[in-house]
Amino acid sequence: MQFGVFSVGDNHKDPVAGRAPSEYERIKAMVAIAVKAEEVGFDVFATGEHHNPPFVPSSPTTMLGYIAARTERIILSTSTTLITTNDPVKIAEDYAMLQHLADGRVDLMMGRGNTGPVYPWFGQDIRQGLPLAIENYALLHRLWRERVVDWEGRFRTPLQGFTSTPRPLQGVAPFVWHGSIRSTEIAEQAAYYGDGFFANNIFWPNGHYKQLISLYRERYAHYGHGTQEQAIVGLGGQTYIRPRSQDAIREYRPYFDNSPVMGGGPSLEAYVDQTPLSVGSPQQVIEKTLRFREYYGDYQRQLFNVDAGGLPLKTVLEQLDLLGEYVLPELRKEFANRRPPGVADGPTHAARVTAAHQEKQG
Repeated sequence: MQFGVFSVGDNHKDPVAGRAPSEYERIKAMVAIAVKAEEVGFDVFATGEHHNPPFVPSSPTTMLGYIAARTERIILSTSTTLITTNDPVKIAEDYAMLQHLADGRVDLMMGRGNTGPVYPWFGQDIRQGLPLAIENYALLHRLWRERVVDWEGRFRTPLQGFTSTPRPLQGVAPFVWHGSIRSTEIAEQAAYYGDGFFANNIFWPNGHYKQLISLYRERYAHYGHGTQEQAIVGLGGQTYIRPRSQDAIREYRPYFDNSPVMGGGPSLEAYVDQTPLSVGSPQQVIEKTLRFREYYGDYQRQLFNVDAGGLPLKTVLEQLDLLGEYVLPELRKEFANRRPPGVADGPTHAARVTAAHQEKQG
């Protein structure tokens, strides 16, 4: 079981301090969060990709390459790589390069993106989001596995005798997650390729995500990649933690109330009750996270969002200290104790290289 933190890179005003950090400050803060995440024992750091204000991470490979040089162990991922508006040839080359620089500590999560204006900025039409996601990934998948590719599709110029460079490290492409909050087609796509499926269960009730994950597991087995228990599932989550639950609720309330996505609707208490949002003591965060397993079955990766909505860096780093000291050890122990035989491990480059070698030998 892998545990990590992810950031969407939003740069909102802190409703308590009354100011938003500069872009420079926010970018440097994301780097500091990644370095701190490794220090306190997390396995993964993931960044989003956005090309519109108030977000800052428009170039995930640049950021992750910099973080790779500052870290030694942590897996570097994306919490969205826009498969719809990025050229799959450029994705293939950029992430293979990052894979080499980071000694294999790289995977990525494909997503469509839901910001309408971004599509025409990159010459695409949001109404073609699903066909773009399906076709572009089909090409990317081949570029990483075939040395010479001939290609013709609907959304880009043809390729003739094309070789993507550099080739994936040790002949094994970065592991791919397909992220979705609503689309059954994306769950089907992940299952078809035998890739991971990531349900970013932050804002919607648990039952919605359970349907998507169940579909993915069923189709993963249908396509012959293994049993449903061997399917690779990741979950998102959002948390705010303090030693005392009363302090967590009191401190987080202004950030919740002023959130552009959570504020203005149900109360904080109702939101915590009805969605995967965790606000409280370490024990409350542990208990709520363990309930995810009850809803969705055993899974491989849990990512926490801890820096959204204008939270200052000092507070975020305090959150990571508390999670690392009190929450991660208990979650690791409990997930390991409750995990039945046959459940897949979280993906790592080293394990996938070993599996590829054994497959060739066998």
